[in-house]
Amino acid sequence: MVTKNLLYTGVVGPILFIVAFLLEGLTRPGYSQWRNYVSQLATGDGAWVQIANFVVCGLLVIAFAIGLRSAIKGSRGAVGAPVLLGIFGLSLVVAGVFPTDPALGYPPGAPDVQTTHGTIHALAGVSAFTLLPASTFVMTWHFARTRERRWAIYSAAVGALIIVMFVASNTAAAIDATGNWPNAPTGFFQRIAIIAGWTWIAAVALHLAGKQSGSRRDSAD
Repeated sequence: MVTKNLLYTGVVGPILFIVAFLLEGLTRPGYSQWRNYVSQLATGDGAWVQIANFVVCGLLVIAFAIGLRSAIKGSRGAVGAPVLLGIFGLSLVVAGVFPTDPALGYPPGAPDVQTTHGTIHALAGVSAFTLLPASTFVMTWHFARTRERRWAIYSAAVGALIIVMFVASNTAAAIDATGNWPNAPTGFFQRIAIIAGWTWIAAVALHLAGKQSGSRRDSAD
């Protein structure tokens, strides 16, 4: 039961994160979901909402990583995937504690600056978008071993998509900052990566929680 409950934190945290940043992005004056990073919601008026969103999601993903370790113990990836996802969750917490700097026209009227906390946030972001695809590839290995072919393909595809969209979003932001591509789709690209990756965590968590329930029923029989 403890393992199953921990696995469910991997459903709640990522889905809550996605819903929160989408609603915030739609209602925040001067903010563009097309252009701006999700992290920029942690600046300006109402910044506390996204800060809390990072921290809560990070803590819930860490709890999920503990449950994942128990759920796939003895199988391929039983150490690698939980460790990678646990550090990924920690990166989200750090990203919340150290908000990003103003950039790409948000908050409105704020000059682009580079601060220590912004640099720490950027490093946490790179860490998160490196660790998450690494986790998907380790779980691809796990699902291949357990002969869950669709889950293996899904995991590998999500990992590749995260990497491509992370590179695309940062490239777009860099070109936008030079003025050569005004209003570049930085936020759009990043949202594809986040929604794909965070949804993958929730889907895997739900899948493994279901297997836990099935195992308990088989034991009872």
